[in-house]
Amino acid sequence: MVGPQYDLVGNPLGAVRATFERAAAEAGGGDPVAAFRGKDWGAGDLFRSFLFDQGGLDKVPVLDASSIGLIKPNTLVRYRGMVQDMLGNEFYIGAFKMVQLGGQTSSLISHHSQCRTLVNRIFGSAIFSTVCLSPVYQTLPRAGYACARSEAMNSAPGQNAWTLESSSGPDLCRMSGSLTTEQREKRKRDGDSDDMDVSENGHGECSSFNKKTKDNSNTSSSSAEMPGSVPEINGGDHHIPGSSFSCLVKVYDMPESQVKLNDVVEFIGVYTFDPELAAPGDNPDDIMLDLIEDVTAQLPPSKVPRLHCLVWRKLSSHDFLSRPPVVEPSPSLLKGIRQSLLSHLTLLLGKDELAAQCLLLHLLSRLRNRVDVVTVGRLSLNFTGFNRESASIFGNQLHTLIQRLVPYSQTIPLSIEYLNTATLQPRKDNKSGRLVTGVLQLPQGTHLTFDETLLQTGTLTSKGVENTMLLKNLMEAQTVEYDFEYYKLEMATDVQLLTLSEGKSNILPSDMIVPFRPSSVPAVNASPEELESWRWYLSTVRSLPQATEPDTYQMIQDEMVSAMRDDRSLGCSELSRWLTMAQIMASSFGEKSLSMEHWQMVKEIERLRKQRL
Repeated sequence: MVGPQYDLVGNPLGAVRATFERAAAEAGGGDPVAAFRGKDWGAGDLFRSFLFDQGGLDKVPVLDASSIGLIKPNTLVRYRGMVQDMLGNEFYIGAFKMVQLGGQTSSLISHHSQCRTLVNRIFGSAIFSTVCLSPVYQTLPRAGYACARSEAMNSAPGQNAWTLESSSGPDLCRMSGSLTTEQREKRKRDGDSDDMDVSENGHGECSSFNKKTKDNSNTSSSSAEMPGSVPEINGGDHHIPGSSFSCLVKVYDMPESQVKLNDVVEFIGVYTFDPELAAPGDNPDDIMLDLIEDVTAQLPPSKVPRLHCLVWRKLSSHDFLSRPPVVEPSPSLLKGIRQSLLSHLTLLLGKDELAAQCLLLHLLSRLRNRVDVVTVGRLSLNFTGFNRESASIFGNQLHTLIQRLVPYSQTIPLSIEYLNTATLQPRKDNKSGRLVTGVLQLPQGTHLTFDETLLQTGTLTSKGVENTMLLKNLMEAQTVEYDFEYYKLEMATDVQLLTLSEGKSNILPSDMIVPFRPSSVPAVNASPEELESWRWYLSTVRSLPQATEPDTYQMIQDEMVSAMRDDRSLGCSELSRWLTMAQIMASSFGEKSLSMEHWQMVKEIERLRKQRL
């Protein structure tokens, strides 16, 4: 099998150009622009095959705060992050024709503009001696225009350190240090090779506007440098608190429904750094200023790098596992890992077996369905009996373990001062057209731990009351209200919520209240192998389908009716929680169908829990 004509990592634009030219040649005498109407000319398939079928994904460097100074522009990179804002659609010329005049003859040359920050980077390319713009617009059909979406990406809030092990990529320092003397001398002769366009034969040639930039003494030299500091979205105002890296991703011809706000996505594409966009000219008559949308102009490439996406995929918790086992998740295997994790949780919680059982069910819960205002599958947990001293011991140990088990987690110290000052609600800044993030703009599957032991008597301001209502809605309906200035919009989420408090929390009404009764101080550590198996277990069990046989469901329904007859205080919400716990209990053993045995186990947990209340 013949290998790729171009280095797909070092020269992805050359590969895109080659696939375009090949498709244009295959169109024959027909109009190649019309032939590409609503189609990909093969670039996406080429890169997907290289990345996922030929094992090329590990060869692609990861774009993050530590590697941005080592990665050359116009090379293939991958970036993992959360969709923090969706900046809308941008229209560009997907395929067009140019007139090249040579002597007394002229010819039409087909071109594409995908993975280009601005179309005139090709219009002004030095590979054409003369460019006539009028015939371009005369021969360009409506199908030549295409749509790209700009996504403001950021490192996922609360992302834990162990998740980075699965996307380490190649050693950039070794790659940059392994250059031969000949390659170093060639780079010196080429000068600013980072700002080069790719010509028809795949080799770089300096564009005319780059030559103009070098001659322009008014252009700041710092604007042409690669960004060395951590990028921010629109300075400090729009930077996500606690996050480390921002990136503006341009996605081509993708339906809006496929990637949504707060999704965690891996984008693989061409990293660009354009000094002309970093320091645009001051000429008010420059047509290029009209091509830059206001929102994008507020995100200069000197602070926020661009990534032109070629391939993308949504990430689940399985994608963060560094070495997932290749065995099938059989019930016998999952049962053994369950017992190991449950034993560790019991020791961590001071040998409180009931608290460990409830915590395991909580960690395995996820939102499975939403019917109007009713959410199915959530199981928020409130451990009572905590004070500041016990929270500093058991709470810190618990938070550390959760950090090492789930991809995203945060601990929020709930106090009067925090409620009165924190910005929990995301809001839209209509002046800049940007979504200003809040603490509650989180990726799906985030685990939040609220420490109420810091709560003292005080007065809530209007902002404190608003934040309290936001947290209550998050607990009860798994929704976060976004403020769009003239209206408010509820956004669905899926967040695991754990509260540590002295008594029953009135601010955060949890699904299950468990009085915490430890009998010893925890002194237990987990090995790396155990942590890897527990991560795989949690991820696998949470993804298992759940079902209930009709006969089993009828028996459970009869027991619920009998329980309501004996205890009039039971409501529909509590019975629904029992059924949710039973389904999670079945999944924890690797079973896909609920049985009466699992139902009886949940009833025993409820009996012991109520004895403590």
